[in-house]
Amino acid sequence: MIPFSILDLSPIAEGHSVREALDASRRLAQVAEKNGYRRFWLAEHHGMPGIASAATALVISHVAAGTKTIRVGSGGIMLPNHSPLVIAEQFGTLEALYPGRIELGLGRAPGTDMRTARALRRNMEAGAESFPHDIIELQRLLGTPDEEAGLIAVPGMNSHVPIWLLGSSLYSAHLAAALGLPYAFASHFAPDQLLEAVEIYRERFQPSAGLQKPYVMVGVMAAVAETDAQASHLFTSAQQQFVNLRRNIRRPFPRPVDTMEGFWTDIERIGVEHTLRYAIVGSRETASDKLERFLAAVRPDEVIVSTPVHDLDARLRSVELFAGLRQGVEQTA
Repeated sequence: MIPFSILDLSPIAEGHSVREALDASRRLAQVAEKNGYRRFWLAEHHGMPGIASAATALVISHVAAGTKTIRVGSGGIMLPNHSPLVIAEQFGTLEALYPGRIELGLGRAPGTDMRTARALRRNMEAGAESFPHDIIELQRLLGTPDEEAGLIAVPGMNSHVPIWLLGSSLYSAHLAAALGLPYAFASHFAPDQLLEAVEIYRERFQPSAGLQKPYVMVGVMAAVAETDAQASHLFTSAQQQFVNLRRNIRRPFPRPVDTMEGFWTDIERIGVEHTLRYAIVGSRETASDKLERFLAAVRPDEVIVSTPVHDLDARLRSVELFAGLRQGVEQTA
């Protein structure tokens, strides 16, 4: 059966604290592990009052310490914000603490506004441009050092932490194919180039020491509940969040509302619905149908789901219900 995984941003829900957000991530990972999800990734974002996963390696450790078998990693580390050596040391340490369970997904976006990006990055001009070189350097630092290596990562060397390339554009598809890396496309918030990117990646993939054939994971958002109405109500939190992003309003992850009418303009509604057009929202029956059509169109190797639901119990229930969709989709495939 097609593997399912979880992407989590440690949402700081309105009315809750950072500590509660981080503990909710650990609880979510435990439920994901119990329900057969393959991996649990955390995303690097900065300067956002609704996201607690800025210190991503620390949150990964918090989650991994509370689970036993599920793979835990980054979805992703924004590499231009960091020195490859620092990331190699962090993830080498994680691999030493949780052997065989740590993964490193890499992106090149800042993961924040430009003012915060300037405070984070070593060099704003060179950061994104040096991205391919930094990936290769990071692979070297996490691999077996050669005899002439002048720079080593300790911890890090010989850890062989699996590296993924994340992206939302054709650039990332070309680069992942050229480097022979597994590829995760951010279709949960950037749907427009999904099909073309996946086609490019598969057609141009070059086998590498770590991967002999292309492997594509695609993202969806999901809110699954007992009824369509309940799921739609839960998903208004995500819709509000995306409107707030467009308005440059920074606030905790909002509570759901009875209706979005009066909250967004028609133009904002069209934009958000377009951005979230692959979202799986509804009852088990509705969600299963939506997921089946999405998988038939994309034919991914794996699906990673983000569950932007304010109430933790409802979020956990959505993850449980989504896990149950796998069997129905496979039976109709």
